[in-house]
Amino acid sequence: MKLKNTLCLLVLTLTGSFFSLGAIAQERIDTTYAPGVMMVEGTKSEVAKYDSTYRPATYQVQVDYFRKHKNSKKDIIFLGNSLTAHIDWAELLENKNVRNRGISSDITFGVLERLDEVIEGKPAKVFLLIGINDISRNVPEEVILANYKKIIRRIKAGSPKTKIYVQTLLPTNNTFDKFKKHYNKEAQTVAVNKGIKEIAATEKVTVIDLHPNFTNSDGKLKQEYTHDGLHLTIAGYKVWAGILKKYL
Repeated sequence: MKLKNTLCLLVLTLTGSFFSLGAIAQERIDTTYAPGVMMVEGTKSEVAKYDSTYRPATYQVQVDYFRKHKNSKKDIIFLGNSLTAHIDWAELLENKNVRNRGISSDITFGVLERLDEVIEGKPAKVFLLIGINDISRNVPEEVILANYKKIIRRIKAGSPKTKIYVQTLLPTNNTFDKFKKHYNKEAQTVAVNKGIKEIAATEKVTVIDLHPNFTNSDGKLKQEYTHDGLHLTIAGYKVWAGILKKYL
């Protein structure tokens, strides 16, 4: 009987140790994330993360397409996401030197990855608008702004004569329902825009404050300028073009 009790105690001890080690291992798994993902402190229900490796489905196809074009030092590059991609800038601005380098759904990390294609041609000007998709994908404002700074400094280093123009993010409008992850992010947009202005001042580049020109009295994207609460109508693009004219 004594031997039996001893064996039972040993089994229980080993079992307890096994489950303790398992719990520790599981805790490590629960708090370990792949590269490019950031943890936000808090309970599990409050944890937010983002993926810096995300690229749109057509990203590589479009980058390869951009590389096929001949570069010119007269080029005026419009660099960004779908807001940039959705219009023929050369036609809208009546300027044959304008080149569209927008990719729908792109984020600041995507722009950094393909920036060499922009820099190699030593363009005359670069107009940058990027960041709303970062916000929709939970990329923190400080990370977005750090990427802005990297973009600016890489252009400066690789093409010192290029004039750089950074544009503030546009508002969105939550009376639509197509892009719910982009709506109701006014606080983040305001924070990023404030940071963009500060970076522009520090880096001595030109900031073009688009945001107030598209905002209604409620702080939302004016309904007449959008068809889905995120992207612009032709009326919206005409307003944007009017703002840009003096910088061309």
